[in-house]
Amino acid sequence: MRYLSCLLLLLAMGCGQRPVEPLVPVVPTPHAIADAWFEDVAAESGIDFAYHNGEEADHRTILESLGGGIALLDYDRDGLLDIFVVGGGRFTTGKPFGIAGLSNKFYRNMGGWKFADVTNAAGVAGGGFYGHGAAAADYDSDGWTDLLVTGYGGLTLYHNNRGKFEDVTTKCGLKNPIWATSAAWGDLDGDGLPDLYVCQYVDWSPQNHVPCPSDIAPGGFDVCPPQQYKPLPHFLYRNKGDGTFEDKTVSCQIRSDGKGLGVLIADLDLDGRPDIYVANDATDNFLYLNRGPWKFEEVGVSAGVARDENGSYDGSMGVDAGDLDGSGRPSLLVTNFQDEWHALYRNLGGGRFLHQSQAMGLAALGRSFVGFGVAIADFNLDGLNDAVIAHGHVVRFPKGSTVMQLPVLMEGATVGDRRRLMRSASGGAYFSQVKSGRGLAVGDLDNNGRPDLVISHQNAPVALLRNRAPAKDKGWVGVSGLKPGDCVSLANSSDPVQFARGGGSYLSSSDDRLTIPVFQSRISIAVRFQPAWGGVERQIQCIEGKHLMLSKH
Repeated sequence: MRYLSCLLLLLAMGCGQRPVEPLVPVVPTPHAIADAWFEDVAAESGIDFAYHNGEEADHRTILESLGGGIALLDYDRDGLLDIFVVGGGRFTTGKPFGIAGLSNKFYRNMGGWKFADVTNAAGVAGGGFYGHGAAAADYDSDGWTDLLVTGYGGLTLYHNNRGKFEDVTTKCGLKNPIWATSAAWGDLDGDGLPDLYVCQYVDWSPQNHVPCPSDIAPGGFDVCPPQQYKPLPHFLYRNKGDGTFEDKTVSCQIRSDGKGLGVLIADLDLDGRPDIYVANDATDNFLYLNRGPWKFEEVGVSAGVARDENGSYDGSMGVDAGDLDGSGRPSLLVTNFQDEWHALYRNLGGGRFLHQSQAMGLAALGRSFVGFGVAIADFNLDGLNDAVIAHGHVVRFPKGSTVMQLPVLMEGATVGDRRRLMRSASGGAYFSQVKSGRGLAVGDLDNNGRPDLVISHQNAPVALLRNRAPAKDKGWVGVSGLKPGDCVSLANSSDPVQFARGGGSYLSSSDDRLTIPVFQSRISIAVRFQPAWGGVERQIQCIEGKHLMLSKH
Protein backbone atom coordinates (compact mmCIF):
# COMPACT_ATOMS: atom_id res chain seq x y z
CA MET A 1 0.00 0.00 0.00
CA ARG A 2 1.16 3.52 -0.70
CA TYR A 3 0.37 5.88 2.17
CA LEU A 4 -0.39 9.51 1.56
CA SER A 5 0.54 12.64 3.47
CA CYS A 6 0.86 16.32 2.86
CA LEU A 7 2.41 19.43 4.28
CA LEU A 8 -0.46 21.85 4.60
CA LEU A 9 -0.81 25.50 5.41
CA LEU A 10 -4.42 26.42 5.97
CA LEU A 11 -4.89 29.88 4.60
CA ALA A 12 -8.35 30.37 6.08
CA MET A 13 -9.64 29.27 8.28
CA GLY A 14 -40.54 3.02 24.80
CA CYS A 15 -42.34 0.95 22.44
CA GLY A 16 -45.38 -0.09 20.48
CA GLN A 17 -46.59 -3.63 20.23
CA ARG A 18 -45.41 -5.18 16.97
CA PRO A 19 -44.61 -8.75 15.95
CA VAL A 20 -41.24 -9.84 17.28
CA GLU A 21 -38.66 -11.28 14.90
CA PRO A 22 -36.14 -13.80 16.24
CA LEU A 23 -32.56 -12.68 16.82
CA VAL A 24 -31.00 -14.72 14.03
CA PRO A 25 -27.20 -14.62 14.00
CA VAL A 26 -25.25 -14.12 10.82
CA VAL A 27 -22.87 -17.07 10.70
CA PRO A 28 -19.58 -16.14 9.07
CA THR A 29 -18.45 -18.36 6.21
CA PRO A 30 -14.85 -19.65 6.26
CA HIS A 31 -14.02 -17.12 3.56
CA ALA A 32 -15.54 -14.30 5.61
CA ILE A 33 -13.56 -15.36 8.68
CA ALA A 34 -10.33 -15.40 6.69
CA ASP A 35 -11.08 -11.87 5.47
CA ALA A 36 -12.57 -10.65 8.78
CA TRP A 37 -12.57 -6.91 9.10
CA PHE A 38 -12.06 -6.85 12.88
CA GLU A 39 -10.13 -8.79 15.51
CA ASP A 40 -10.70 -8.32 19.26
CA VAL A 41 -7.22 -7.77 20.69
CA ALA A 42 -8.23 -6.47 24.14
CA ALA A 43 -6.92 -9.49 26.06
CA GLU A 44 -3.36 -9.21 24.77
CA SER A 45 -3.27 -5.42 24.64
CA GLY A 46 -3.35 -4.77 28.38
CA ILE A 47 -6.97 -3.55 28.45
CA ASP A 48 -8.91 -5.69 30.91
CA PHE A 49 -11.56 -3.39 32.34
CA ALA A 50 -15.33 -3.78 32.52
CA TYR A 51 -18.11 -1.28 33.18
CA HIS A 52 -20.24 -2.32 36.20
CA ASN A 53 -23.85 -1.28 36.76
CA GLY A 54 -24.54 -2.72 40.23
CA GLU A 55 -27.18 -5.20 39.08
CA GLU A 56 -26.03 -7.74 41.67
CA ALA A 57 -28.06 -5.80 44.26
CA ASP A 58 -31.16 -6.90 42.29
CA HIS A 59 -33.03 -3.60 42.64
CA ARG A 60 -33.82 -3.69 38.90
CA THR A 61 -33.61 0.08 38.55
CA ILE A 62 -33.64 2.10 35.34
CA LEU A 63 -30.24 3.46 36.41
CA GLU A 64 -28.69 0.05 35.68
CA SER A 65 -29.95 0.03 32.10
CA LEU A 66 -27.91 2.87 30.60
CA GLY A 67 -24.37 1.51 30.81
CA GLY A 68 -21.17 3.41 30.06
CA GLY A 69 -19.12 4.94 27.32
CA ILE A 70 -15.65 5.36 25.86
CA ALA A 71 -13.51 8.36 24.95
CA LEU A 72 -10.62 8.25 22.47
CA LEU A 73 -8.15 11.12 22.83
CA ASP A 74 -4.43 11.76 22.45
CA TYR A 75 -3.96 13.14 25.96
CA ASP A 76 -0.14 13.22 25.90
CA ARG A 77 0.30 14.50 22.32
CA ASP A 78 2.46 11.59 21.20
CA GLY A 79 0.38 11.07 18.06
CA LEU A 80 -1.42 7.95 19.35
CA LEU A 81 -5.02 7.76 20.55
CA ASP A 82 -5.45 6.75 24.19
CA ILE A 83 -8.53 5.04 25.66
CA PHE A 84 -10.69 6.29 28.54
CA VAL A 85 -13.37 3.95 29.91
CA VAL A 86 -16.15 5.11 32.25
CA GLY A 87 -16.43 2.93 35.36
CA GLY A 88 -20.11 2.88 36.37
CA GLY A 89 -21.39 2.43 39.89
CA ARG A 90 -22.98 0.29 42.57
CA PHE A 91 -25.74 0.38 45.17
CA THR A 92 -25.19 0.69 48.92
CA THR A 93 -27.38 -0.80 51.62
CA GLY A 94 -30.13 1.09 53.39
CA LYS A 95 -33.73 2.17 52.94
CA PRO A 96 -33.79 3.71 50.50
CA PHE A 97 -30.61 2.25 49.08
CA GLY A 98 -27.73 4.56 48.18
CA ILE A 99 -25.67 5.03 45.02
CA ALA A 100 -21.88 5.06 44.78
CA GLY A 101 -19.51 5.56 41.87
CA LEU A 102 -16.76 3.24 40.69
CA SER A 103 -13.35 4.17 39.32
CA ASN A 104 -12.83 4.95 35.64
CA LYS A 105 -9.88 3.56 33.71
CA PHE A 106 -7.47 5.37 31.41
CA TYR A 107 -5.06 3.53 29.12
CA ARG A 108 -2.10 5.10 27.38
CA ASN A 109 -1.39 3.85 23.86
CA MET A 110 2.21 2.60 23.89
CA GLY A 111 2.18 1.64 20.20
CA GLY A 112 2.13 -1.83 18.72
CA TRP A 113 -1.33 -2.49 20.20
CA LYS A 114 -0.05 -2.33 23.77
CA PHE A 115 -1.69 -0.13 26.41
CA ALA A 116 -0.63 0.88 29.93
CA ASP A 117 -2.94 1.82 32.81
CA VAL A 118 -2.27 5.50 33.65
CA THR A 119 -5.52 6.18 35.52
CA ASN A 120 -4.01 7.35 38.78
CA ALA A 121 -1.03 9.10 37.21
CA ALA A 122 -3.34 11.07 34.93
CA GLY A 123 -5.74 11.89 37.78
CA VAL A 124 -8.98 10.71 36.18
CA ALA A 125 -10.06 7.83 38.44
CA GLY A 126 -13.14 9.78 39.48
CA GLY A 127 -15.72 7.61 41.23
CA GLY A 128 -17.49 10.49 42.94
CA PHE A 129 -20.72 9.63 41.15
CA TYR A 130 -22.24 6.79 39.14
CA GLY A 131 -20.56 7.31 35.76
CA HIS A 132 -22.04 7.04 32.27
CA GLY A 133 -20.53 9.16 29.51
CA ALA A 134 -17.35 10.84 28.32
CA ALA A 135 -16.66 13.62 25.81
CA ALA A 136 -13.21 14.92 24.84
CA ALA A 137 -12.23 18.34 23.43
CA ASP A 138 -9.62 21.06 23.91
CA TYR A 139 -12.04 23.49 25.53
CA ASP A 140 -9.42 26.17 26.32
CA SER A 141 -7.45 25.88 23.06
CA ASP A 142 -4.13 25.30 24.79
CA GLY A 143 -3.28 22.35 22.52
CA TRP A 144 -4.04 19.65 25.11
CA THR A 145 -7.28 17.66 24.90
CA ASP A 146 -9.52 17.89 27.96
CA LEU A 147 -12.15 15.43 29.18
CA LEU A 148 -15.73 15.69 30.42
CA VAL A 149 -17.30 12.79 32.37
CA THR A 150 -21.05 12.58 33.00
CA GLY A 151 -23.26 10.43 35.19
CA TYR A 152 -26.01 10.15 37.75
CA GLY A 153 -25.61 12.90 40.33
CA GLY A 154 -22.51 14.45 38.86
CA LEU A 155 -20.42 15.85 36.04
CA THR A 156 -16.67 16.43 35.98
CA LEU A 157 -14.62 18.57 33.60
CA TYR A 158 -10.97 17.54 33.68
CA HIS A 159 -8.50 20.13 32.39
CA ASN A 160 -5.46 18.55 30.76
CA ASN A 161 -2.32 20.19 32.14
CA ARG A 162 0.31 18.58 29.89
CA GLY A 163 -0.78 15.03 30.65
CA LYS A 164 -2.03 15.53 34.19
CA PHE A 165 -5.74 16.26 34.63
CA GLU A 166 -7.32 18.66 37.13
CA ASP A 167 -10.98 18.83 38.12
CA VAL A 168 -12.09 22.35 37.10
CA THR A 169 -15.86 21.77 37.10
CA THR A 170 -16.74 24.29 39.78
CA LYS A 171 -14.40 27.06 38.64
CA CYS A 172 -15.67 26.66 35.06
CA GLY A 173 -19.26 27.32 36.09
CA LEU A 174 -20.79 24.02 35.02
CA LYS A 175 -23.89 23.08 36.97
CA ASN A 176 -24.19 19.86 38.94
CA PRO A 177 -26.73 17.74 37.01
CA ILE A 178 -29.27 15.31 38.39
CA TRP A 179 -28.64 12.67 35.73
CA ALA A 180 -26.33 13.62 32.87
CA THR A 181 -25.88 11.17 29.98
CA SER A 182 -24.31 12.00 26.60
CA ALA A 183 -22.51 15.27 25.90
CA ALA A 184 -21.17 16.91 22.75
CA TRP A 185 -18.60 19.63 22.08
CA GLY A 186 -18.79 21.95 19.07
CA ASP A 187 -18.10 25.57 18.09
CA LEU A 188 -21.68 26.83 17.83
CA ASP A 189 -20.94 30.55 17.43
CA GLY A 190 -17.82 30.60 15.26
CA ASP A 191 -15.43 32.04 17.84
CA GLY A 192 -13.05 29.08 17.55
CA LEU A 193 -13.92 27.66 20.98
CA PRO A 194 -15.93 24.47 21.58
CA ASP A 195 -19.27 24.98 23.28
CA LEU A 196 -21.09 22.22 25.15
CA TYR A 197 -24.45 20.43 25.09
CA VAL A 198 -25.25 18.04 27.96
CA CYS A 199 -28.21 15.64 27.88
CA GLN A 200 -30.16 14.70 30.96
CA TYR A 201 -32.45 11.69 31.32
CA VAL A 202 -35.36 11.25 33.77
CA ASP A 203 -36.25 12.12 37.38
CA TRP A 204 -35.75 8.63 38.82
CA SER A 205 -34.19 8.39 42.29
CA PRO A 206 -33.96 5.78 45.06
CA GLN A 207 -36.74 7.71 46.78
CA ASN A 208 -39.22 7.28 43.90
CA HIS A 209 -38.06 3.83 42.80
CA VAL A 210 -41.07 1.56 42.36
CA PRO A 211 -40.60 -1.89 40.76
CA CYS A 212 -42.67 -2.36 37.62
CA PRO A 213 -44.68 -5.55 37.19
CA SER A 214 -43.54 -8.32 34.86
CA ASP A 215 -45.39 -11.55 34.11
CA ILE A 216 -42.17 -13.40 33.21
CA ALA A 217 -39.58 -12.04 35.66
CA PRO A 218 -38.73 -13.93 38.86
CA GLY A 219 -40.36 -12.06 41.70
CA GLY A 220 -42.83 -10.50 39.29
CA PHE A 221 -40.99 -7.22 38.68
CA ASP A 222 -38.44 -5.76 36.30
CA VAL A 223 -36.83 -2.47 35.22
CA CYS A 224 -39.42 0.26 34.66
CA PRO A 225 -39.70 1.94 31.25
CA PRO A 226 -38.82 5.63 30.84
CA GLN A 227 -42.51 6.47 30.47
CA GLN A 228 -42.73 5.93 34.23
CA TYR A 229 -40.70 9.11 34.88
CA LYS A 230 -40.65 12.78 33.92
CA PRO A 231 -37.85 14.17 31.71
CA LEU A 232 -35.04 16.33 33.04
CA PRO A 233 -33.95 19.57 31.31
CA HIS A 234 -30.80 19.51 29.19
CA PHE A 235 -27.98 22.10 29.37
CA LEU A 236 -26.41 24.28 26.66
CA TYR A 237 -23.23 26.15 27.56
CA ARG A 238 -21.32 28.91 25.75
CA ASN A 239 -17.56 28.78 26.06
CA LYS A 240 -16.63 32.30 27.18
CA GLY A 241 -12.95 31.87 26.35
CA ASP A 242 -11.73 32.72 29.85
CA GLY A 243 -11.97 29.19 31.22
CA THR A 244 -15.62 29.52 32.19
CA PHE A 245 -18.99 28.73 30.60
CA GLU A 246 -22.27 30.63 30.36
CA ASP A 247 -25.55 28.75 30.66
CA LYS A 248 -27.53 29.47 27.46
CA THR A 249 -30.24 26.87 28.04
CA VAL A 250 -33.10 29.30 28.70
CA SER A 251 -32.11 32.08 26.32
CA CYS A 252 -31.70 29.57 23.46
CA GLN A 253 -35.06 27.98 24.27
CA ILE A 254 -33.69 24.48 24.74
CA ARG A 255 -36.64 22.15 25.29
CA SER A 256 -37.10 20.61 28.73
CA ASP A 257 -39.28 17.66 27.67
CA GLY A 258 -36.67 15.33 26.16
CA LYS A 259 -35.33 12.20 27.87
CA GLY A 260 -31.90 12.61 26.36
CA LEU A 261 -29.54 9.71 25.72
CA GLY A 262 -27.59 10.70 22.60
CA VAL A 263 -26.46 14.01 21.10
CA LEU A 264 -24.63 14.98 17.92
CA ILE A 265 -23.26 18.33 16.75
CA ALA A 266 -22.78 18.57 12.97
CA ASP A 267 -23.74 20.79 10.04
CA LEU A 268 -26.86 18.89 9.02
CA ASP A 269 -28.36 21.47 6.64
CA LEU A 270 -24.98 22.40 5.08
CA ASP A 271 -25.32 26.13 5.72
CA GLY A 272 -21.87 26.29 7.32
CA ARG A 273 -23.15 26.38 10.91
CA PRO A 274 -23.13 23.30 13.18
CA ASP A 275 -26.55 22.10 14.33
CA ILE A 276 -27.60 19.97 17.31
CA TYR A 277 -29.49 16.67 17.11
CA VAL A 278 -30.73 14.94 20.29
CA ALA A 279 -31.83 11.30 20.53
CA ASN A 280 -34.52 11.04 23.22
CA ASP A 281 -35.92 7.93 24.85
CA ALA A 282 -39.68 7.51 24.43
CA THR A 283 -40.19 11.15 23.43
CA ASP A 284 -39.68 13.06 20.17
CA ASN A 285 -36.10 13.55 19.05
CA PHE A 286 -34.92 17.16 18.68
CA LEU A 287 -33.19 18.97 15.82
CA TYR A 288 -31.90 22.45 16.61
CA LEU A 289 -30.92 24.25 13.41
CA ASN A 290 -28.32 26.94 14.01
CA ARG A 291 -29.73 30.24 12.73
CA GLY A 292 -26.80 32.42 13.80
CA PRO A 293 -24.85 33.09 16.98
CA TRP A 294 -26.94 31.63 19.80
CA LYS A 295 -30.14 31.46 17.82
CA PHE A 296 -31.55 27.95 17.43
CA GLU A 297 -34.80 26.72 15.91
CA GLU A 298 -36.08 23.31 17.02
CA VAL A 299 -37.56 21.68 13.89
CA GLY A 300 -37.45 17.96 14.64
CA VAL A 301 -41.05 17.22 13.66
CA SER A 302 -41.23 19.43 10.58
CA ALA A 303 -37.79 18.29 9.40
CA GLY A 304 -38.85 14.63 9.63
CA VAL A 305 -36.31 13.43 12.24
CA ALA A 306 -38.38 13.39 15.43
CA ARG A 307 -40.43 10.21 14.93
CA ASP A 308 -40.74 6.95 13.03
CA GLU A 309 -42.30 6.26 9.64
CA ASN A 310 -45.78 6.17 11.25
CA GLY A 311 -45.44 9.40 13.17
CA SER A 312 -44.81 7.78 16.57
CA TYR A 313 -41.88 8.48 18.85
CA ASP A 314 -39.15 5.85 19.26
CA GLY A 315 -37.04 4.86 22.21
CA SER A 316 -33.85 6.38 20.80
CA MET A 317 -30.40 5.91 22.28
CA GLY A 318 -27.48 6.42 19.87
CA VAL A 319 -26.93 8.62 16.83
CA ASP A 320 -24.39 9.27 14.12
CA ALA A 321 -24.35 11.15 10.81
CA GLY A 322 -22.71 10.38 7.49
CA ASP A 323 -23.07 10.38 3.73
CA LEU A 324 -24.75 7.02 3.18
CA ASP A 325 -26.42 7.63 -0.18
CA GLY A 326 -23.70 9.42 -2.14
CA SER A 327 -25.60 12.70 -2.07
CA GLY A 328 -22.86 14.66 -0.34
CA ARG A 329 -25.25 15.32 2.55
CA PRO A 330 -25.10 13.83 6.08
CA SER A 331 -27.99 11.47 6.84
CA LEU A 332 -28.82 10.48 10.42
CA LEU A 333 -28.70 6.93 11.78
CA VAL A 334 -30.48 6.56 15.12
CA THR A 335 -30.54 3.36 17.20
CA ASN A 336 -33.86 2.45 18.82
CA PHE A 337 -35.65 0.07 21.17
CA GLN A 338 -37.19 -3.37 20.66
CA ASP A 339 -40.30 -3.42 18.41
CA GLU A 340 -38.89 -0.43 16.50
CA TRP A 341 -36.67 -0.15 13.47
CA HIS A 342 -33.40 1.65 13.84
CA ALA A 343 -34.09 4.92 12.04
CA LEU A 344 -32.24 6.08 8.96
CA TYR A 345 -33.26 9.63 8.15
CA ARG A 346 -32.07 10.38 4.64
CA ASN A 347 -30.97 13.98 4.18
CA LEU A 348 -32.93 15.59 1.32
CA GLY A 349 -31.21 18.95 1.69
CA GLY A 350 -32.46 22.26 3.05
CA GLY A 351 -32.99 20.86 6.54
CA ARG A 352 -35.46 18.20 5.34
CA PHE A 353 -35.19 14.45 5.95
CA LEU A 354 -37.11 11.32 5.00
CA HIS A 355 -37.40 8.14 7.09
CA GLN A 356 -35.73 5.56 4.83
CA SER A 357 -34.97 2.56 7.04
CA GLN A 358 -36.61 0.20 4.57
CA ALA A 359 -35.29 1.72 1.35
CA MET A 360 -31.74 1.98 2.68
CA GLY A 361 -31.64 -1.59 4.03
CA LEU A 362 -31.59 -0.91 7.76
CA ALA A 363 -35.05 -2.38 8.35
CA ALA A 364 -33.69 -5.79 7.32
CA LEU A 365 -32.34 -6.10 10.87
CA GLY A 366 -35.90 -6.45 12.15
CA ARG A 367 -37.34 -5.08 15.38
CA SER A 368 -35.94 -7.40 18.04
CA PHE A 369 -32.74 -5.48 18.72
CA VAL A 370 -32.17 -2.75 21.31
CA GLY A 371 -29.55 -0.42 19.84
CA PHE A 372 -27.00 1.79 21.58
CA GLY A 373 -23.59 2.83 20.27
CA VAL A 374 -23.35 3.45 16.53
CA ALA A 375 -20.61 4.59 14.16
CA ILE A 376 -20.64 5.50 10.47
CA ALA A 377 -17.25 5.17 8.77
CA ASP A 378 -15.62 3.66 5.69
CA PHE A 379 -14.11 0.74 7.57
CA ASN A 380 -12.76 -1.13 4.52
CA LEU A 381 -11.68 1.95 2.54
CA ASP A 382 -13.77 1.08 -0.52
CA GLY A 383 -15.28 4.53 -0.91
CA LEU A 384 -18.62 3.58 0.68
CA ASN A 385 -19.56 4.34 4.27
CA ASP A 386 -20.42 1.42 6.55
CA ALA A 387 -22.05 1.29 9.99
CA VAL A 388 -21.49 -0.65 13.21
CA ILE A 389 -24.18 -0.91 15.91
CA ALA A 390 -23.88 -2.24 19.49
CA HIS A 391 -26.93 -4.03 20.90
CA GLY A 392 -28.15 -5.26 24.27
CA HIS A 393 -31.44 -5.19 26.19
CA VAL A 394 -32.21 -2.88 29.10
CA VAL A 395 -34.59 -5.05 31.13
CA ARG A 396 -33.48 -8.09 33.06
CA PHE A 397 -36.10 -10.41 31.62
CA PRO A 398 -37.18 -9.20 28.16
CA LYS A 399 -40.27 -10.60 26.54
CA GLY A 400 -39.75 -11.83 22.99
CA SER A 401 -36.04 -11.04 22.97
CA THR A 402 -32.82 -11.63 24.90
CA VAL A 403 -30.60 -9.56 27.20
CA MET A 404 -27.45 -10.40 25.26
CA GLN A 405 -27.68 -9.48 21.59
CA LEU A 406 -25.48 -9.52 18.51
CA PRO A 407 -23.50 -6.48 17.45
CA VAL A 408 -23.99 -5.75 13.77
CA LEU A 409 -21.78 -4.65 10.88
CA MET A 410 -23.72 -3.02 8.05
CA GLU A 411 -21.61 -2.78 4.90
CA GLY A 412 -22.11 0.01 2.41
CA ALA A 413 -23.07 -1.38 -1.01
CA THR A 414 -24.36 -0.26 -4.39
CA VAL A 415 -27.47 -2.09 -5.56
CA GLY A 416 -28.40 -1.04 -9.07
CA ASP A 417 -28.06 2.69 -9.03
CA ARG A 418 -28.77 3.07 -5.29
CA ARG A 419 -26.59 2.84 -2.22
CA ARG A 420 -27.73 0.71 0.70
CA LEU A 421 -26.53 -0.82 3.93
CA MET A 422 -26.31 -4.61 3.87
CA ARG A 423 -25.79 -6.77 6.95
CA SER A 424 -22.34 -8.31 6.61
CA ALA A 425 -20.80 -11.54 7.89
CA SER A 426 -17.30 -10.12 7.40
CA GLY A 427 -17.00 -8.45 10.78
CA GLY A 428 -15.19 -11.33 12.43
CA ALA A 429 -15.73 -13.46 15.52
CA TYR A 430 -16.85 -10.56 17.71
CA PHE A 431 -19.92 -10.01 15.53
CA SER A 432 -21.06 -13.62 15.93
CA GLN A 433 -21.12 -13.44 19.75
CA VAL A 434 -24.01 -12.02 21.77
CA LYS A 435 -23.11 -9.08 23.99
CA SER A 436 -24.71 -6.49 26.22
CA GLY A 437 -23.30 -3.57 24.24
CA ARG A 438 -23.53 0.11 25.16
CA GLY A 439 -20.92 2.79 24.39
CA LEU A 440 -18.95 2.64 21.13
CA ALA A 441 -16.10 4.84 19.91
CA VAL A 442 -14.29 4.74 16.56
CA GLY A 443 -10.74 5.87 15.86
CA ASP A 444 -7.48 5.02 14.14
CA LEU A 445 -5.55 3.54 17.06
CA ASP A 446 -2.48 2.48 15.06
CA ASN A 447 -2.40 5.33 12.51
CA ASN A 448 -2.71 3.05 9.50
CA GLY A 449 -5.73 4.83 8.04
CA ARG A 450 -8.29 2.19 9.01
CA PRO A 451 -10.82 3.08 11.72
CA ASP A 452 -10.72 0.76 14.74
CA LEU A 453 -13.44 0.28 17.38
CA VAL A 454 -13.68 0.25 21.17
CA ILE A 455 -16.97 -1.00 22.62
CA SER A 456 -18.16 -1.05 26.24
CA HIS A 457 -20.45 -3.76 27.65
CA GLN A 458 -22.53 -4.22 30.75
CA ASN A 459 -20.51 -6.09 33.40
CA ALA A 460 -18.17 -7.58 30.79
CA PRO A 461 -14.74 -6.58 29.45
CA VAL A 462 -14.31 -3.83 26.89
CA ALA A 463 -13.75 -4.97 23.30
CA LEU A 464 -10.81 -3.53 21.36
CA LEU A 465 -11.45 -4.26 17.71
CA ARG A 466 -8.41 -3.91 15.47
CA ASN A 467 -9.37 -3.16 11.88
CA ARG A 468 -7.84 -5.73 9.52
CA ALA A 469 -10.19 -5.15 6.60
CA PRO A 470 -8.52 -6.04 3.28
CA ALA A 471 -7.79 -2.68 1.67
CA LYS A 472 -6.66 -3.98 -1.75
CA ASP A 473 -3.64 -1.69 -1.90
CA LYS A 474 -5.70 1.43 -1.35
CA GLY A 475 -4.13 4.53 0.11
CA TRP A 476 -5.64 7.11 2.40
CA VAL A 477 -5.47 10.64 3.72
CA GLY A 478 -6.32 11.47 7.32
CA VAL A 479 -7.29 15.04 8.19
CA SER A 480 -6.98 16.52 11.69
CA GLY A 481 -7.90 19.92 13.08
CA LEU A 482 -11.46 19.99 11.76
CA LYS A 483 -14.43 21.15 13.81
CA PRO A 484 -18.13 20.21 13.65
CA GLY A 485 -19.41 22.07 10.64
CA ASP A 486 -16.33 21.32 8.51
CA CYS A 487 -16.18 18.56 5.91
CA VAL A 488 -13.63 16.97 3.58
CA SER A 489 -13.80 14.89 0.41
CA LEU A 490 -11.83 13.85 -2.63
CA ALA A 491 -11.99 16.63 -5.17
CA ASN A 492 -14.04 15.84 -8.28
CA SER A 493 -15.17 12.49 -6.85
CA SER A 494 -18.48 10.78 -6.13
CA ASP A 495 -17.07 9.13 -3.00
CA PRO A 496 -18.83 10.09 0.26
CA VAL A 497 -18.12 13.43 1.87
CA GLN A 498 -16.77 13.01 5.41
CA PHE A 499 -18.26 15.36 8.00
CA ALA A 500 -16.63 16.55 11.20
CA ARG A 501 -18.94 16.10 14.15
CA GLY A 502 -18.99 16.39 17.93
CA GLY A 503 -20.54 13.84 20.26
CA GLY A 504 -22.44 11.09 18.48
CA SER A 505 -22.69 7.36 19.11
CA TYR A 506 -23.84 6.75 22.70
CA LEU A 507 -22.15 8.13 25.85
CA SER A 508 -18.91 8.17 23.86
CA SER A 509 -16.34 10.37 22.14
CA SER A 510 -14.57 9.26 18.97
CA ASP A 511 -11.43 10.21 17.07
CA ASP A 512 -11.93 13.69 15.60
CA ARG A 513 -9.76 12.89 12.57
CA LEU A 514 -11.42 12.06 9.26
CA THR A 515 -10.05 9.40 6.90
CA ILE A 516 -10.52 9.41 3.13
CA PRO A 517 -9.61 6.44 0.90
CA VAL A 518 -7.68 7.31 -2.26
CA PHE A 519 -6.66 5.29 -5.28
CA GLN A 520 -3.65 7.16 -6.60
CA SER A 521 -0.43 8.55 -5.19
CA ARG A 522 -1.16 12.20 -5.95
CA ILE A 523 -4.63 13.47 -5.22
CA SER A 524 -6.54 16.63 -4.40
CA ILE A 525 -8.79 16.88 -1.37
CA ALA A 526 -11.53 19.47 -0.95
CA VAL A 527 -11.79 20.89 2.56
CA ARG A 528 -14.78 23.04 3.48
CA PHE A 529 -14.41 25.17 6.58
CA GLN A 530 -17.53 26.69 8.17
CA PRO A 531 -18.34 29.39 5.60
CA ALA A 532 -20.97 30.96 7.83
CA TRP A 533 -18.19 31.79 10.29
CA GLY A 534 -15.81 33.19 7.68
CA GLY A 535 -14.34 29.90 6.48
CA VAL A 536 -13.66 28.90 2.90
CA GLU A 537 -13.52 25.88 0.65
CA ARG A 538 -10.08 24.94 -0.63
CA GLN A 539 -8.61 22.20 -2.76
CA ILE A 540 -5.30 20.91 -1.45
CA GLN A 541 -2.82 18.70 -3.32
CA CYS A 542 -1.56 15.74 -1.28
CA ILE A 543 1.11 13.13 -1.78
CA GLU A 544 2.84 10.57 0.44
CA GLY A 545 0.08 10.84 3.03
CA LYS A 546 -0.81 10.01 6.59
CA HIS A 547 -2.83 11.91 9.20
CA LEU A 548 -2.51 15.65 8.52
CA MET A 549 -2.96 18.49 10.97
CA LEU A 550 -4.64 21.62 9.63
CA SER A 551 -3.60 24.85 11.32
CA LYS A 552 -5.84 27.90 11.32
CA HIS A 553 -4.18 31.19 10.30
